[in-house]
Amino acid sequence: METVTTTVGGSEMEMLVFRPAGEGPFPAVIAAQHLPVAHAGLETDPFTIAVGERLAAAGYVCLIPFLFHWWPKDEDIAVKRDGFRDDRTVADLQAAWRFLENDPGSDADRIGLIGHCWGGRVAWLGACHLPQLKAMVMLYGGRIRQPMGPATTAGAVAPITLAKRIPCPVMGIFGNEDQNPSPEDVDALDEALTTAGVSHFFHRYDGAGHGFQDFTNPERFRKAQSEDSWGKIDAFLAAQLKTRAGT
Repeated sequence: METVTTTVGGSEMEMLVFRPAGEGPFPAVIAAQHLPVAHAGLETDPFTIAVGERLAAAGYVCLIPFLFHWWPKDEDIAVKRDGFRDDRTVADLQAAWRFLENDPGSDADRIGLIGHCWGGRVAWLGACHLPQLKAMVMLYGGRIRQPMGPATTAGAVAPITLAKRIPCPVMGIFGNEDQNPSPEDVDALDEALTTAGVSHFFHRYDGAGHGFQDFTNPERFRKAQSEDSWGKIDAFLAAQLKTRAGT
């Protein structure tokens, strides 16, 4: 793991980079972190680190941008949640993309995007603004039917309304006991992608609620559902980022 920095809108953004062993270039995955712990710094969250390590072990360069760099790390989580802006998030993801485009260890023609929880919404939003993206995985992302940001910015648009802009296949992972997104929200996302003609594969798990992959949270973690969903994610990413390139 290494830490790199870039500047977005005059603010310095840290990014963690995880690399596979061996010679590249490798396909790459941008990972959007979940909110509860990682908002205080990527290095503080064992789950975020584990995602990066897992993807690197599977043969991907994994880049995790710190999307909360717009605030001091010790700022209250509620302030960050209420002040989150989609236009800034798009700029962050575009900066992450540029890093991978210029990274000799990454194959810029094979880049995917994954996000958990808050990052699941970020993954959907990013897929609507990264036209060369090859795969997107969103895990229980809420608020996709709601805009985030001042009315004068891109935050005035609910990401679900941009589904037709998604350029790649989508995998969605959800718990049927979740309320954000609720099963009804998931139905709406499914319908939006179908109407937009976007190839997608949704998997819904009984006995699981929000954040069921998070092994750091004993109340939410569901081992069986987590392992099954990771297997599906691994197969999906391999099909979109490896098989397509003949690797």
